[in-house]
Amino acid sequence: MQDSEITPAERRRLRVRGAILEAAERVFAEEGEAGLSIRRIADEIDYSPAAIYKYFDSKDDLVEVLKESFFGRLLAIVHEMADRNEPFANRARRCTAGYVRVAIEKPHHYVAAFSGVASENEASAHHDQAFDQTNKGQAFGVLTDMMREGIDTGHFRADLDSVDAAKSVWASIHGLAMMIAHLPGFPATASMPAGMDQSSFIDFHADLVVRSLEAGAGGTT
Repeated sequence: MQDSEITPAERRRLRVRGAILEAAERVFAEEGEAGLSIRRIADEIDYSPAAIYKYFDSKDDLVEVLKESFFGRLLAIVHEMADRNEPFANRARRCTAGYVRVAIEKPHHYVAAFSGVASENEASAHHDQAFDQTNKGQAFGVLTDMMREGIDTGHFRADLDSVDAAKSVWASIHGLAMMIAHLPGFPATASMPAGMDQSSFIDFHADLVVRSLEAGAGGTT
């Protein structure tokens, strides 16, 4: 629909929905999901809770929109780094480190995006195609494509499966992102004297991950 075709009522609906999301984003970024409530958002924008329920069925509905928006930004950054016109080894490291850096820009978002444990039925309902259609799933798809490119061009070990490798890389960089989210000073914590600052450690970790995949690593070509 072009802007000229949007009715005044629809324009107002989009404006109010945008204001609700902006207010929710502010609260979510500062306090996480625990600090977010429909009443809190209503107070932020001087609306009644009933008015907000016209746009979102529940707090959970609103949180899901915020999570998907966060992964939309992550997807855009990963795409941009993966598509750069530079040597593959550089792109692989930038993409791996970039994921962590985007994740820790809004740690409450990132932690909330992976909060909770899905039941077996919920996991089955969101399997395969449903996951692929989310921004999170598409970001994983970019990572898988990068693994496949590395294998096909001989940069990565020929015995690797691109999907399994992508899962392993994701698990590794997700672990670092969660570590920093929960221990903001990591790696420079009181019990773990740091040999490098956080940004350098992220690059170090990305380099270590990529090196583990390269042809010749572990004696495998």
